[in-house]
Amino acid sequence: MFATLKISKRHVAKSLSWRFIGSLDTLLFTWLVTGNFSDGLNVSLVTTITKLVWYYIHEQFWFKSSVADSNKRHIIKTFSWRFVGTIDTVVLGWILTGNPLIGLKIGLFETVSKMLLYFGHEKLWYKINFGLDKRIKARRLENIKSQRTISNHEFTHCKARL
Repeated sequence: MFATLKISKRHVAKSLSWRFIGSLDTLLFTWLVTGNFSDGLNVSLVTTITKLVWYYIHEQFWFKSSVADSNKRHIIKTFSWRFVGTIDTVVLGWILTGNPLIGLKIGLFETVSKMLLYFGHEKLWYKINFGLDKRIKARRLENIKSQRTISNHEFTHCKARL
């Protein structure tokens, strides 16, 4: 009935590293918008938890994606994640401060800063092979199989000439 949730060490590591960066950004902007460090801390802590869950789901979705071009992929991922993250920040900023305008302001400030930070985070993680052992092995097997297929085809073609 329920699909089993497969835990990926890469997705967990990416989620935690991004959440650390994102939480510091949320803390800073909430503090600047409200003038209250305590509000910044509250919004940052609550959104850390909710966004860890959302980010992990986002990573699972994109891991299965067929978008291979790295720049196109990073840009689309950046915008799709920022949409999810901004909605989360606006709603929780509103709930925790009691003021919808505060939630909107925090969300607007974060939109630009976090897109830039996230794009850099994605580019860095794209270059890191951490947690990709199975994917790398699968690609190697595909390459070996495709080489064998070509060799068999060439063999058949050569055999037909004789």
